Amino acid sequence: MPQTDAEITQILGKLSDTDDPTAMARLLPQVYRELRALSGRYLQQERPDHTLQATALVHEAYLRLAGGDRKWNDRAHFFRAAALTMRHILVGHARRHKALKRGRGDAVASLRDTQIACEDAHVEILALDDAMTRLADIAPEKARVVELRFYGGCRIDETAETLGISTATVERHWRFARAWLNAELGGDG
Repeated sequence: MPQTDAEITQILGKLSDTDDPTAMARLLPQVYRELRALSGRYLQQERPDHTLQATALVHEAYLRLAGGDRKWNDRAHFFRAAALTMRHILVGHARRHKALKRGRGDAVASLRDTQIACEDAHVEILALDDAMTRLADIAPEKARVVELRFYGGCRIDETAETLGISTATVERHWRFARAWLNAELGGDG
């Protein structure tokens, strides 16, 4: 049974304060379902023949999070870290896949018009990562909105809550970031 946000925040606090080994074990069942849903929503946007499955993405992200710094302020901070970790995993996966396919074409990721580019547009995940890095340099809050919306699968209201900003600000950042990324990636729409 999932716990409240406050209880999850309490578990995360124990991880930061005492490095309690049982806290990480208590955290996984509480966040797994949501992490699985986020990764599933993200991978729905990928090309149909993508070899990384949602469950594998969640497990890899969780292992990296568990083995890392583990200093999260609250539930929202944890899920921001999870979204960024999933992004890094997918980029690494794309780089390895591209290296294996050298000479036979590049791996591409499909992004629908509800995400970043226009419908049926195909963008290499590595080009997207490079563009996201440039966006983060010039507009870090807008890049965080993209990470949560695109990589994390968050709705506008969830993104606003996580970042502590209004839904109107998220919508403005989202429109700007989509237009900017579309221009950077050579899109038409």
